[in-house]
Amino acid sequence: MSGEAPLIAAIEAGGTKFNCALGRGPGEILETVRIPTTEPKQTLEEVGRWLSLVKSRHGAFAAIGVGCFGPVDLDEKSQTYGYITTTPKPGWQNTDVLGGLKNRFQVPMAFDTDVNGAALGEYLWGAGQQKDPLVYVTIGTGVGGGVLVNGRLLHGLLHPEIGHMQVPPPKKSKAVMRRGQCPFHAHCVEGYVSGPAIAKRWGVRPERLPVDSPAWEEVGEVLAYLCMNLTLTLSPKRIILGGGVMEQEQVLSMVHGAFIKLMNGYIRQPEMNAKIGDYITRPMLGANAGLLGALALGRMAANAAAGRG
Repeated sequence: MSGEAPLIAAIEAGGTKFNCALGRGPGEILETVRIPTTEPKQTLEEVGRWLSLVKSRHGAFAAIGVGCFGPVDLDEKSQTYGYITTTPKPGWQNTDVLGGLKNRFQVPMAFDTDVNGAALGEYLWGAGQQKDPLVYVTIGTGVGGGVLVNGRLLHGLLHPEIGHMQVPPPKKSKAVMRRGQCPFHAHCVEGYVSGPAIAKRWGVRPERLPVDSPAWEEVGEVLAYLCMNLTLTLSPKRIILGGGVMEQEQVLSMVHGAFIKLMNGYIRQPEMNAKIGDYITRPMLGANAGLLGALALGRMAANAAAGRG
C-alpha cells in the first residue's frame, strides 16, 4: 500500500493474548507484538507502553482500532462504552478497555468486537470480498461471530453473540462430560466446541486429540447446526469459520457434510451442495484476520475524523 495511507495502531484484544500492530494495511505492517492476557490493569498498561514505544520510533499514528473479546458495550452514548461487560473471562468483567487509551492518546478511536473486526478484515482483504451479507465465526478460546450487512458491521441492542446460539445436545455423545460447559447456557455452541469446552468435555486438550477422535465429528455437527441457523436467519453469501479449533483440517469437511444433511434440500442453491466449499470456508487472512480487522476499524475512524466518511 502507499505510504500516503494513514498510520494506524491496531489492537486485537483476546482472552488469551492481545495482538497489537502498527501499520497502514495488510501490505504495510511496521511492527507487531503479542501481550499475554493476564489481569486487566497489567495487560492494558503493557499495551499502552508498547503503543508509546512504537509512536516514538515511527511517528504519530492517526487512529487506534480495537477489536475486543466480549460481550462489550458498543453504545457510544452509554457510560460504559468501550467496556467489556459480562464476559466469563475471570477478572475481566466490567473492564474499561478504551478509557485508558483515551487518556493516553488523543486520537480518533474505533471499538468493536474482535469478530466484527475480523469480518471487516476478511470483507476488505480476504475471503469475504464481494460477499455481502457476510458472517465470520471464530472457534477458539470462545466462540464468537461478526456480521456485515450492506457494507456495515451489525450492531443492535448489543452485538451478535453467535457463540451462544442454542443447539441440540450432541446425539450419543462419547465425551466424558456430556453437558455443555458454558456457565450461562446449558446447550450453546460455545459450551460444546470452544477449545476449553472440548478439553473439559473430552478430558484432553484439543491439539492432543487424534484426527479420528469422535470429538471432531461432534464439533462438526454442532457447527453445522450453527451454520444452518445462520443461513436461515441472515441469508449470508458466505460463512467464514476461523479460530484455533478450525486448524484441525478434518473439521471443515465434517461441517460441510453435516450441514448438507441438516438442510435436507430445503434451499435449492448450488452453495447448499455442490459449492458448499465456497459457501462455508476458511479465512483467507488466517490468524491475522482479527488484527487486520482492528487496523481496518482504526482506518475507518481516521477517515471519519478527516471527513472522508
